[in-house]
Amino acid sequence: VQLQASGGGLVQAGASLSLSCAASGRTFGNSVLAWFRQAPGKEQEFVAEVRTDGSTYYTDSVKGRFTISRDNAKNTVYLQMNNLNLEDTAVYYCAAGSLGSTNRYNYVYWGQGTKVTVSS
Repeated sequence: VQLQASGGGLVQAGASLSLSCAASGRTFGNSVLAWFRQAPGKEQEFVAEVRTDGSTYYTDSVKGRFTISRDNAKNTVYLQMNNLNLEDTAVYYCAAGSLGSTNRYNYVYWGQGTKVTVSS
C-alpha cells in the first residue's frame, strides 16, 4: 500500500498550490482521507480531512483558504491551497484511516510528504 503525494513547490505569499495524493495497493473509498503538515521545528499538525460521505473538516488556520476533496474513482485526495501565507510553509503529508479525526494516530497509511515553501 502506497500513498504518493505531489504538487508541492516554492510560491510567493498570496499564491495558490494544489496538492494531490494518489493511493495504490488498495482502495480507500471507505477511509477517511486527510492532510497533515509539519513546519520546520514544529510538531506535525492536522490540516483537513474528508470523510467517506464527502463531509470535510479543517483546522481554523486554513478555513476559507484550503479545500480538501477526494475522487474515489481515482483513489486520490486533493488539497487546494489558496492565498498561501508564510505560516503555511511545511511538509504536507496525506493520510488514510478508518477513524479519521484530527488525531494522527487514527491514520494508518501515510504518504511520503511534499514540501511547500511560501516566500514573501
